[in-house]
Amino acid sequence: MIRTIIEIDQDKCIGCGLCVNACHEHAIGLQDGKAVLLRDDYCDGLGNCLPTCPTGAITFTEREAAAYDRQAVEAHIEEKQRASINRQFPVQARLLSPLAPYLEDADVLLVADCAPVVMGDFRSAFPFTYTTLIACPKLDQTDYEERLGQIFSVHKPKSIKVVVMDVPCCNGLWYAANQYVEAEREAGNEIVLEKVTVGVDGRILSEAP
Repeated sequence: MIRTIIEIDQDKCIGCGLCVNACHEHAIGLQDGKAVLLRDDYCDGLGNCLPTCPTGAITFTEREAAAYDRQAVEAHIEEKQRASINRQFPVQARLLSPLAPYLEDADVLLVADCAPVVMGDFRSAFPFTYTTLIACPKLDQTDYEERLGQIFSVHKPKSIKVVVMDVPCCNGLWYAANQYVEAEREAGNEIVLEKVTVGVDGRILSEAP
């Protein structure tokens, strides 16, 4: 059917996430640091997101699109609510016990503590399916290469995704994770390592193994 639906100009989008928070249907998400319409049938075409966009990246368009589906939206919102429940505490890496059961066979998200604050919709990019550790290599006064060894002394992680800011002080967190993973690989323990760099404006700048 032809109907009114939103359109997002990727060149104008700065990934601030304001439209994500404004959309009552959760039809918009952040992917690779840009806002995207997740599914046509989630969008009701009312445009609550339009006035929140600071760059004018969101407009109305008339095009072939699936009809708005209220039941699909409700199921989508329910799923997001389930995914937004944190099942671990503490999250600070310097406080975490190696005996914590959620470390077993975990996909670990090691995050510089500024990143969740500056990103518009941090949990859309990094859901609670990760075991999340928060750290600041500059202010914590912790040797994180040693600390990661302590944390994972009982349960080895399957993978570690390191989310750092695009500032020099975050390099220590990536270095510590890389050194730990290299040592584990030399010991015969294969751990997948990935680095995500976030700009000071909250956009994801790069993702690389």
